[in-house]
Amino acid sequence: MSFSDLGLSPETLRAVEDSGYTVPTPIQEQAIPWVLMGRDVLGIAQTGTGKTASFTLPMIDVLASGRAKARMPRSLILAPTRELANQVAENFTKYGKFQKLNMALLIGGESFVEQNKVLERGVDVLIATPGRLMDMFDRGKILLRDVKILVIDEADRMLDMGFIPDVERIVGLLPPLRQTLFFSATMDKNIRKLADAFLHNPKEVKVDPGTSAAETVTQRMVVVDATEKRDALRHVIRMEDVRNAFIFCNRKRDVGMLYKSLTKHGLDVAQLHGDMPQNERTATLARFKAGEVRLMVCSDVAARGIDIADVSHVFNFDVPIHSEDYVHRIGRTGRAGREGRAYTIATPDDARYVAAIEKLVGKEIPRIVLEGLDSRELPAGDSEGERGGDRGGRDRRPGARTRGRGRDRGGRSSQAAPPVETTVEVATEVTPAEEQPMQVAAQVPDSPAVEPAEAPVDAAAEQVQAPVAEAARAPRERDRDRGRERSNDRDRGGDKRRERNAGPERNAGSDRNTAPDRNAGSDRNVDRPSDRQRRGRRFDPAWTDVDEMRHGDNVLAFGDHAPAFLFAPTTGTEARAAEEAARAS
Repeated sequence: MSFSDLGLSPETLRAVEDSGYTVPTPIQEQAIPWVLMGRDVLGIAQTGTGKTASFTLPMIDVLASGRAKARMPRSLILAPTRELANQVAENFTKYGKFQKLNMALLIGGESFVEQNKVLERGVDVLIATPGRLMDMFDRGKILLRDVKILVIDEADRMLDMGFIPDVERIVGLLPPLRQTLFFSATMDKNIRKLADAFLHNPKEVKVDPGTSAAETVTQRMVVVDATEKRDALRHVIRMEDVRNAFIFCNRKRDVGMLYKSLTKHGLDVAQLHGDMPQNERTATLARFKAGEVRLMVCSDVAARGIDIADVSHVFNFDVPIHSEDYVHRIGRTGRAGREGRAYTIATPDDARYVAAIEKLVGKEIPRIVLEGLDSRELPAGDSEGERGGDRGGRDRRPGARTRGRGRDRGGRSSQAAPPVETTVEVATEVTPAEEQPMQVAAQVPDSPAVEPAEAPVDAAAEQVQAPVAEAARAPRERDRDRGRERSNDRDRGGDKRRERNAGPERNAGSDRNTAPDRNAGSDRNVDRPSDRQRRGRRFDPAWTDVDEMRHGDNVLAFGDHAPAFLFAPTTGTEARAAEEAARAS
């Protein structure tokens, strides 16, 4: 099948021919017809498979007719990184050169003023990263209600970078009647959930990731200790004829550290990460493409969108966590039938990820041994998880501490515990809880209560001598024994303490808080003057004078001196009798 069989316009076909392409890739062959038909498309393909052209080519033809309004783009393409957004913009420039389309690129590191000027002229295609697009929208510089086509590129990377909340907000600002094209290199349950939320009855197209660059790339692996990874990388770089190479790290922090290490050892290297200013990133990429720099240290996210046809080597300084990323990395070399070489530096802790990668590519990656470095073996394990599985079921070392009440504290030895327990048992037998009061009396030599009981006298003598012997012992042992004795005292002396704390036996009315016996007509506060002073007494209509309303302690209770009309009215003859008695007085 050729591009002319896909239904593209003559202008677009001429631009494709000028670019040197004659046969579409599998993803282009499957996706382009559905995009031209106006269907939503769910595309699963990695970078390097022609995925970008699979939506740029049909979009150029769809947008060829029509005119854009100021600040109201007709189509929107979201990309996770500035490099990928730049690559998409280059595709539109290359394939749309025979069509009159206006394009704008909204990425970080560029001037807001210049970007705003482009938007004011009206754009047919708006290519943006989520962060910069939301900045422009919040400033009131852009309206999204006229977007007819939405493209979400590299959705898996957007999820990894935390852009999904911004993407969801952006999608909520778009008109519901639109065409959505959703592309991702991987398809897990989270990506599937997003696709279901954004797409309507999509046509799914998929390219097998296991076949990318597997035929033309020679793969090798070095297994060393984690402390020897840098030595192994330098050794491999020096023994290979490296024309230009990507060196991949899993984390942005490791990119900077490895860059400094390689620079220190005299290697021609550059770095690429998200914290670099845009002008510096652009200059670094230009130097690498021009051959001024041989080695480029970068992460997976920063490398997205870098399209260089002839790369001789790929070095994986870190084993990728996702097996699909491994295929994506090594796919940057060996393109267009050229030979490529890929080396991976692994450690024994990477066994889980290596197993998943080998399962995906369908073969074992050959191991090599480097001279002067100790080679290691990867432990046997499957791709489901060897590293994390040992944490919960590992054997406990002999003598290892366990969590709980029985563990030793502060490094104290437990060897002296049996003698202490024996001593406590003897003391318990000689001085039971019922005889404890006699032990206290036995401490006085002249007390007559000592004579009837000889055993308690001996126990008391031991208690008198105990402080001297205790002072002679080691402080740590003495503290430990005291703690055990206090624990035993709590066990056998509980009754005594309860008896001591109980106090004298309380009779009726002895406690100020004990309620007295209540008769049928008694006042609830009759024996509590403090409460009378605080709350006052219930009004009695028979009272006719303020002095009579005073309590026994000569305190006028709250409310007793209030006028009669403020009290609740009483019914019947009692109220009238109270009024007549008040007048007579």
